[in-house]
Amino acid sequence: MDIAAHRPSVHYRGKGLDFYDAVIPRIGASITFYGTAVLRQFEMMGAYALNESMAIARSRDKLRSLQIMARAGIGLPLTGFASSPDDTKDLIKLVGGAPLVVKLLHGTQGKGVVLAQTQQAAESLIDAFRGLDANFLIQEFIKEAGGSDIRCLVVGKKVVAAMKRQAKAGEFRSNLRRGGTASLIRLTPEERSTAVRAARKMGLNVAGVDLLRSNHGPVVLEVNSSPGLEGIESATGKDIAGMIAEFIETDAESSKARKRR
Repeated sequence: MDIAAHRPSVHYRGKGLDFYDAVIPRIGASITFYGTAVLRQFEMMGAYALNESMAIARSRDKLRSLQIMARAGIGLPLTGFASSPDDTKDLIKLVGGAPLVVKLLHGTQGKGVVLAQTQQAAESLIDAFRGLDANFLIQEFIKEAGGSDIRCLVVGKKVVAAMKRQAKAGEFRSNLRRGGTASLIRLTPEERSTAVRAARKMGLNVAGVDLLRSNHGPVVLEVNSSPGLEGIESATGKDIAGMIAEFIETDAESSKARKRR
């Protein structure tokens, strides 16, 4: 990247890239820092970004994203975060005790997510994570979800597709890459509203919002800025990539108009 005030540019394999009208960011979690830097460079060059760099960075910070949604009144699992080992028992108490889920802040696709079935197991697990200087949070275990969650694909201001992901036997993580299965599901109006509000609060035009059905209504697990399309397109039979392209065509033009005004 040539970070210049007047003519910023992006180079690939020794050649400067021509101007692009729009950019569709697909940034893996392991390269969030560099990926968002490249995206900012395209934004400096005047390109429309489907999901803007600030929105992606916001959604990738699990703790920050939860705080933003909590402030907006969006349903979440009971969640705790602390750094001092003196707070372990109180931290566990905040989420209603064991069983509970411990999550690394930088884990993806179910990696770094562990279920602690008992108080002793929870304390040992938390102490182990602290010993590794790992940043993590803990959440209540939503038993009534039965090892399933709902992936809502939001484009613009509506949910265009949804699927239920069911964990394999003996597993509580429902990620498809961990052996989970996908099926069609009918959303309630509250679930649709929750998914759209979560995506909007992150500032994302396209997002995969993961929900759980709890006894106190839908709760958001995560908002993904680069959701996979293969699994949900196969489960729903919908051309979501086409919907995204159509959204870009209309929103990029209106974005230009807004900037001119």
